[in-house]
Amino acid sequence: MTAPLRIGNASGFYGDRFDAMRDMLTGGPLDVLTGDYLAELTMLILGRDRLKDPARGYAKTFLRQLEECLGLAQERGVKIVANAGGLNPGGLADSVRELAGRLGIGVRVAHVEGDDLGSRFPDALTANAYLGGAGIAACLRSGADIVVTGRVTDAALVTGPALAHFGWRDGDHDRLAGAVVAGHILECGTQATGGNYAFFGEGERSGLEILRPGFPLAEIHEDGSAVITKHDGTGGFVDVGTVTAQLLYETSGARYAGPDVTARLDTVALAQEGPDRVRVSGARGEAPPPDLKVGLNRLGGFRNEVVFVLTGLDVEAKAALVRAQVEDAFGRTKSRPEEVRWELVRTDRPDAPSEESASALLRLVVRDPEQEPVGRALSGAAIELALGSYPGFHVTAPPGKGSPYGVFEAAYVERGTVDHVAVLPGGERRSVRDAEDILVLQELDPPPLPAPLPDGPTRRAPLGLVAGARSGDKGGDANVGVWVRTDDAWRWLAHELTVERFRELIPEAAELGVVRHVLPNLRALNFVVEGILGAGVASQARFDPQAKGLGEWLRARRLDIPAVLLEAVEPNEPTEVLP
Repeated sequence: MTAPLRIGNASGFYGDRFDAMRDMLTGGPLDVLTGDYLAELTMLILGRDRLKDPARGYAKTFLRQLEECLGLAQERGVKIVANAGGLNPGGLADSVRELAGRLGIGVRVAHVEGDDLGSRFPDALTANAYLGGAGIAACLRSGADIVVTGRVTDAALVTGPALAHFGWRDGDHDRLAGAVVAGHILECGTQATGGNYAFFGEGERSGLEILRPGFPLAEIHEDGSAVITKHDGTGGFVDVGTVTAQLLYETSGARYAGPDVTARLDTVALAQEGPDRVRVSGARGEAPPPDLKVGLNRLGGFRNEVVFVLTGLDVEAKAALVRAQVEDAFGRTKSRPEEVRWELVRTDRPDAPSEESASALLRLVVRDPEQEPVGRALSGAAIELALGSYPGFHVTAPPGKGSPYGVFEAAYVERGTVDHVAVLPGGERRSVRDAEDILVLQELDPPPLPAPLPDGPTRRAPLGLVAGARSGDKGGDANVGVWVRTDDAWRWLAHELTVERFRELIPEAAELGVVRHVLPNLRALNFVVEGILGAGVASQARFDPQAKGLGEWLRARRLDIPAVLLEAVEPNEPTEVLP
């Protein structure tokens, strides 16, 4: 039987911990080290870099990490696979070769391209198809030590090495699904090892345990099952909860579609195999859909903001005065911004012991296709009021000239029309054969719910006392995954947290489309809130533009929870007992 493939992660985003690559290479045995550097916002940033210099467009941090670690990787026989190529994977591959030559290290470098569809979408700053792992596999089979890619799916960084190592074929759907699930768990780095975890301070754990969490790795087996773990002696922890949280992150329904396979998340089983070891098994797969997703980034215009500080008494009246003054100033100029948004955040407390805690914040955000209305027009309207407005007038910072913002959109193209190419270490360009077995994606019928808990006493308490959550962005939508850890809690949650109750607890979603997906194996519900993020993270349409805190807001909301579920909970604040 083929030995398990040990794949580690050293980056969850462009800007992640710099020394993670060295830590992963020196912390224990690995076969492959991956790095995920791309996100919707990153592609916009790289697109703006490329406007300034066509030779740019890739993650420069990756090169600096390699400068320290290339010799280590070669010495330990670890392959490196990263999507740091961004918009210019060929340019990054050349830079890696130049670096290796300068260091006197003989490595074979390959890259994957074909994702750039800018010619089909000429009005977009960036247009990139999400490719699968087959190109990466072709590069590794040709003997590459380092493979850099452009826009592939995050999970492709794992499916590619698994395809090459085990010799799987396109039709090995269940095995590929297992690799996709493992790749999804690894892709965000320390989110699988206790980072951003709802129950981080529970029981014997302390916040110090995740002071510096180690990065995760997966031991992938030939049948597609995997064990999620981390190097011995590193911080953080891996348990069923941390893995569940990451499985729910930025997903939607039970069918998790990608270019390699459609993985059925409703079939995944998790089991604690030992300390910091979670076995992931049972993943079923289906043929991938006939289309590839394309991420489009456009420059939407310019935005600016100013935050007025309102201290002490009469906060509402002060907010009304300055708002009326700014709107009057806008009305007397030809450069009124196209979009003007106000938000009053009541951070103040009565009889406060400090000026900061006695102050509320009034946030003004403006947008316009042109820079002038959000720059000079806003500065004039806001700052010229300094001596003639509410008492105690000041702002957190004066508005700047205005900065460009982006708009994200997803499109779809027939997969056979995308030229997926592996550029091998010797320069040979090899077209990657597309999957022959495809299946149109359809939603599954909702699974049966468990029997509800018997009626009994309830307490008014925060949802987070019994449920964890993790949330994130997908274009203009957000997802909130909510899970519980016992069968009784699941019997309650599955019936209690309906779409209607979700909208009550998150009033911001009251007028938006909300879709609930049920995942009984994980004791989880996944909510997709449509349009809550406007035109995506780069448009900064919301206070929390990536919806990272949306799940924690939900956990903080109070509802009637069965007392039997709260018996083992010792909340920091009293709960209200209801009959």
